[in-house]
Amino acid sequence: MAVKPRDVGTTDATGAFPDRSLNGMRTLIDRPLAGVRLTAGMPSRAQLISLSDFIADVKISASLEAHARDCRFLVGDVDPGLALDVDREIMMSAVGNLLQNAFKFTQPRSEVILNAYAAADRICIDVEDHCGGLTAGAEQEMFKPFKQSGHDRSGLGLGLVICQRGAEANQGTLRVRNIPGHGCVFTIELPRHQLPQAA
Repeated sequence: MAVKPRDVGTTDATGAFPDRSLNGMRTLIDRPLAGVRLTAGMPSRAQLISLSDFIADVKISASLEAHARDCRFLVGDVDPGLALDVDREIMMSAVGNLLQNAFKFTQPRSEVILNAYAAADRICIDVEDHCGGLTAGAEQEMFKPFKQSGHDRSGLGLGLVICQRGAEANQGTLRVRNIPGHGCVFTIELPRHQLPQAA
């Protein structure tokens, strides 16, 4: 089976699908490596990237896990002019770990929502789950290394630490908002950039 058939134009949606699928597979491989780079304290490799393309690649790499966890994965529209000046691998690792946590703790047959948007001079990337909300004191404990909560104790308890370090390595922050009885919204905030306009 050909990965990119020659008779399909690469500028249309059908032609772009194989590229996006390959990018999604690459992201699944790169995500743990980015975590290793953060732990080792290696410098970031920032570049200007399209926010909408970044979110499209995140969507592809996360959709399979959402299906495996029996939940819906909804992704909002993104302004095509917005950009990030970040280390792409590290940010993919940060957002990927947030989504992995959301799929892990959200209630079956509920939904995880990913939104990316501009707010003043910042770009916000929200991951909202339906975990039922946080227990008392959990917000202070959840960003500590090796800290795990809930019934699913798979993993090492480093996902949120990697997210936080990834955001900070790109001049950003990570915060959580508890919605009692519903779930959580994790937000990565980063400096806002615009894509250069085509001539």
